[in-house]
Amino acid sequence: MKTSACHEPVADQLQEHHRTSTSKSAFRSSCLRNWPLTLFLMAWHVGLFTMHIQARETDQRTRLRDLGITVGQYAPGPFNAITDVNGVLVGHSTIIRGEGLLIPGKGPIRTGVTAVIPHGGDLWREKVPAAAFVINGNGEVTGLHWVNEAGALEVPILLTNTMNVGRVSDACIAWMIRKYPDLGITDDVVLPVVGECDDSFLNDAQARAVGESEVVQALDSARSGPVPEGAVGAGAGMMAFDFKGGIGTASRVLSKEEGGFTVGALVNANFGARKDLMVDGIPVGRWIPDLQPRGQNDGSVIIIIGTDAPLDSRQCLRLAKRAVVGLARTGSTVRHSSGDFAIVFSTAYRIPHYPKELFYDVRLLSDGHITPLFEATEEAVEEAVLNAVCMAQTTVGRDGNTAYALPLDRLKRIVLSQRKALFRQ
Repeated sequence: MKTSACHEPVADQLQEHHRTSTSKSAFRSSCLRNWPLTLFLMAWHVGLFTMHIQARETDQRTRLRDLGITVGQYAPGPFNAITDVNGVLVGHSTIIRGEGLLIPGKGPIRTGVTAVIPHGGDLWREKVPAAAFVINGNGEVTGLHWVNEAGALEVPILLTNTMNVGRVSDACIAWMIRKYPDLGITDDVVLPVVGECDDSFLNDAQARAVGESEVVQALDSARSGPVPEGAVGAGAGMMAFDFKGGIGTASRVLSKEEGGFTVGALVNANFGARKDLMVDGIPVGRWIPDLQPRGQNDGSVIIIIGTDAPLDSRQCLRLAKRAVVGLARTGSTVRHSSGDFAIVFSTAYRIPHYPKELFYDVRLLSDGHITPLFEATEEAVEEAVLNAVCMAQTTVGRDGNTAYALPLDRLKRIVLSQRKALFRQ
């Protein structure tokens, strides 16, 4: 009885297995016959799942230090920004317009302009010592030849996208003429300083959407204090390490024994491959292989460094070269097609545009005591890049091209767990 009782369920199970196998076989055959539709549905479901996870992970953006992750040994200034250098002003104008397929010259637009003004006084007549360094020259920052030749900066620094350089430069000239009506007549001519990065993965580059009104807005709204970061101003359409990038800033303050000087950095981060992303020496990018964009060209980075340390242009150039160290700490490999530039200025003293005296006296920091300033600069550049990625939000641009935000909860979990593992060794 026990045997026969067992045989009936087994028979039922075999019949059910046959029906299921037949059903699965039919389903597989159907999928093979309709493979384009099948792939579309799979991609759609994966996309929905990814967007859901991404929305949950990136609703709130915060700076690196606010995640409990610190890099370097020096303390930041009150704002942890380039504006911690007394007198430095920063302003943005951001253009987000349209969505969907690219209509060249019409949109969608994901771009803007960022202005950095070394001091709020008469910059034209009271220049600041400055220098610039070309890390890799596949890009453009106008006016650098004169900055290095004169050893001074006499105009604001403007950042924008590659194909907008001409319009932004022209708008800067118009803004300067309104402030100084005799330019090019009885006064000197002006050479704007405009740096670019390519945002054409997300933005309609042919539109050249940044015009005079946006440039004037960025310049006239430039302020001290906290600096908006991420997908703002010139950073609106930028990407870094295959995540959304853009504007980032940070600062460092030296000890009293080292001079008590402040150095601040502001970057427009638009460079790097995912696998290269490093945070405090930890290869974070390799731990987050998903959330990738659909193809993208190598980008660029513009680095602006300000300090109140009394430096001449030669020393500013030495500081600019140290920006490379900060970039390298984030994983930058300075690729062939990347345009990487660093501009440094000091606010410690002024250089008269039209000097009346034959000589003027300047007290400079001794080269023998400049190393702490080098180290602080490297740290500020490193954290500025990481702040740009941490603060940038997921952005959908032309043709649905998407730059995903770095998932901050995963970043924090990876860094803290790796630090614990290191300390246990």
